[in-house]
Amino acid sequence: MEGGRRGPLLTALLVAWVAAAAAAEAEAGPEQAMLPQERSLVRPMTASNWTLVLEGEWMLKFYAPWCPSCQQTDSEWETFAKNGEILQISVGKVDVIQEPGLSGRFFVTTLPAFFHAKDGIFRRYRGPGIYEDLQNYILEKKWQSVEPLTGWKSPASLTMSGMAGLFSISGKIWHLHNYFTVTLGVPAWCSYVFFIIATLIFGLFMGLVLVVISECFYLPLPRHLSEGSEQNLRSEEAHTTEQLQDAEEEKDDSNEEENKDSLVDDEEEKEDLGYEEEAEEDEEDSPGAGMDEKRSDARDQGPLREAQEDEGPAGTEENAPEQPCPAGTEAAEDTVRQRRSQHADKGPSA
Repeated sequence: MEGGRRGPLLTALLVAWVAAAAAAEAEAGPEQAMLPQERSLVRPMTASNWTLVLEGEWMLKFYAPWCPSCQQTDSEWETFAKNGEILQISVGKVDVIQEPGLSGRFFVTTLPAFFHAKDGIFRRYRGPGIYEDLQNYILEKKWQSVEPLTGWKSPASLTMSGMAGLFSISGKIWHLHNYFTVTLGVPAWCSYVFFIIATLIFGLFMGLVLVVISECFYLPLPRHLSEGSEQNLRSEEAHTTEQLQDAEEEKDDSNEEENKDSLVDDEEEKEDLGYEEEAEEDEEDSPGAGMDEKRSDARDQGPLREAQEDEGPAGTEENAPEQPCPAGTEAAEDTVRQRRSQHADKGPSA
């Protein structure tokens, strides 16, 4: 009897305890629900909304979930975003794993990477990423001393848009490789072979497309124009060959004339030398002619000597500084030579 009474009492106690626990949970639930969850003020940036950065003032952070340095600066970045309204600046972040196109557009090579944007002009922030340093960077306008990314380096340029496309394609290939190796369990070398074959096929296809486009836009010339152009080319070639032949003939003619002139000059020199040798021989053979020449020279010089003697020493002293003219001596020598040649001609005839 006692055991039968205790059973209902125990069950009643258990039911009361469960009811009390449920009531306590019901009372605690609304209190927890009333607590507001802390909302992050850092705006995630993607390829679809990144153009918002081109207006106003922004600070961007590029990170990866597996990067330890990025995780260390998360709290500092959140604190900086909370004071964004006071600093009148917007704060954003970019996950390079999910958004490889944006990392290519900003050409991010190290993590974490920070960028400052002011009305579409971008600058690279190379500080430690601490809240105090970030705040001073904005308040003191230290970004003005940093060289901006202009020209092809600007994220809004055409070249960086192409870089974003390449990075996005590489990101898709990486995700596909992970799908093959992790999800499907395919060996890595099989995945590499697949991508190599796909690259070759894609290259051949693009080459075929380019050939088709060139054939479509290429306008062939009419036949009469093509024949005329060929005839013109042939005539130009013939004309150039004729000009070359004429130039060679002129060179040959000039060389021949020069050789003839040189030969004539040599013969004349030889003849002159022969005449001089003959004259010398004639002079040696005719001593009488030489004596006559000497006598005639003495006769010519006689009056001159008498005049000099009459003038005396004074005349000699006055005329001493004067020297005979070289031209007169040459003329006298010429007359002597002529007389010798005349006597030589008379000698054999006599």
